Amino acid sequence: MGFTRRTLLRTAALGTAAAGLQAMTSNAASAAPSGHPAAGEQEQLQALYRAARDEGGRATLYMGGDAPGFFDFIPQAFLAQFPGIQVKTITDLSKYHDARIDNQLATGNLVADIAILQTTQDFDRWKAMGELLRYRPVGWDNVFDNAKDPDGYWASAYYGAFAPIVGIHQAPTDPSDFRATDLLSPVFTDKIISTWPNDDDAVLFQYKLFIDQYGWGWLEKFAAQRPTYVRGLGGSIGGVVSGTYLASPAGAGGTGPNSVQVLPAHDRFPSWAQRAAIFRRSPHQATAKLFLSWLLSRQAQQDVIAGFTWSVRADVAPPAGLKPLADYRTTDPLDFPKFMSDRAAVERFKSQVELYVGAVQGPNPADPQNTLGRTPGRF
Repeated sequence: MGFTRRTLLRTAALGTAAAGLQAMTSNAASAAPSGHPAAGEQEQLQALYRAARDEGGRATLYMGGDAPGFFDFIPQAFLAQFPGIQVKTITDLSKYHDARIDNQLATGNLVADIAILQTTQDFDRWKAMGELLRYRPVGWDNVFDNAKDPDGYWASAYYGAFAPIVGIHQAPTDPSDFRATDLLSPVFTDKIISTWPNDDDAVLFQYKLFIDQYGWGWLEKFAAQRPTYVRGLGGSIGGVVSGTYLASPAGAGGTGPNSVQVLPAHDRFPSWAQRAAIFRRSPHQATAKLFLSWLLSRQAQQDVIAGFTWSVRADVAPPAGLKPLADYRTTDPLDFPKFMSDRAAVERFKSQVELYVGAVQGPNPADPQNTLGRTPGRF
């Protein structure tokens, strides 16, 4: 997700996680008090840790992602700080996790304690249904306003962003000068790889921003370039990073010897705050509160989150090589939630895009054997 100037393939993510774990276990960071003026964040976390152990010390996290275990480095960092706690992390495409959660709520069979998903509209809907727990985690006052619910029903784990990834020799001297119309050059014919836009709403939104700027004729000419479509980001990012392909219109990371991540100065690109919440009917609320508070703490945001993307906290610097997200004038983290909120419009647009790119093909990359089922992660 927009994520830094390095590849967000799983191996890179795990390498970042290892560095974060080392920093967390060797340095007890503290931050300005938030929520409880008499106690620093680490003291607050220790109190939550005691409550979580008294409860039984376990929770289930449903996390949006498109490869098995892709984001496991986040709960691993948490567990390194709080021994004896168990967190079962189930990674799947957000659009499948929200269906699971809806079915679990409808059948009175809730397994998920915490959800961290790309489907921003679900959190507004679950809030309106009364299904989210009102909880302001540690660090709440330092979280940007566009990354938290004003009523306290959800916060966000990190900012994500998608933007083009381009071959190092095809990018302009200043990569930010790259435009979507450059993808129409003959040099990119048969050399573009993309995640199916009709399979991932954030990729779809990048296509929409291009079409809004350049018209449907852009997509017609783009389709004539005979791009290769894959499910999940791993294949589209990896295809350019490896040098097999020369561009992907929407990805995250991807800067390496063969490629560069473009954060365009002329085209708009999607960014958003990846929302996180605890369910009101969660069977493990104390442990869920500990996890969410740890995730929003300055230590975790600095040592784990800022190692691969922008933190949602105002007191944590952006990753090396990136400006604060607000300094990029061609993106607004509020635009994607607005797009996601009108599901009928999303589906109409998606159906039109499918006329150009074809129907999605291939197994779910996060669950290739289709084994997760309706209630994964039950203790």
